[in-house]
Amino acid sequence: MRLPLSIMASALAITATSAAPPIDESYVKSLASPGKKVLVIEYYDGQGGVSERKGFASAEPFGVVSPTELRANADTVVNLYGVEPCEGEMVNRAEDFTGTCAEFAVQQLEIMMRSASVVFCRAFMTELGQPKQNATCYTWSYFPPSLDAIDMIEEQLVSLGALRVAKGQDGKPLRTDLGEAEGISRNTGLGMQSDPRTRDQ
Repeated sequence: MRLPLSIMASALAITATSAAPPIDESYVKSLASPGKKVLVIEYYDGQGGVSERKGFASAEPFGVVSPTELRANADTVVNLYGVEPCEGEMVNRAEDFTGTCAEFAVQQLEIMMRSASVVFCRAFMTELGQPKQNATCYTWSYFPPSLDAIDMIEEQLVSLGALRVAKGQDGKPLRTDLGEAEGISRNTGLGMQSDPRTRDQ
């Protein structure tokens, strides 16, 4: 049985912030496999301990199912928790894009997946075994000598204006940790912030 959204939000907030240890970059990099794309999900208990790990490997970049969803394998989809695309159509002249908000978000997520050697996700233990699993995810992209970076996917996509922070039924943001990323998007006019129709949604 899945937890109600309000409980799940609290649980995932624990996972994404203080209860889970900081990202160990050396560990994330150690997950890489030559010639393969790797996706690893760690499942945390309420005390921030890792209870289970699941790993997936692919010769191709992991597929993008929707603006916030990645396909790990035929049975498992990872959903980026607490973020969503804007609504309707948008125009971004700087990036030569005209289309829906959802299409823009998918395009940007696909770019991240193409460059990622490792996708590392953290989820609450209740997600284990679910066909769609809410998680917070990071990518390691490595193209020597110029690129060697580990980035939170949600933070990057919100900063780029491809996604925004979703709100719960009480109207409060589901991801308070992404406030700075939202500010970057607004201040730079990237993505959805470049179009007056979607800027203030």
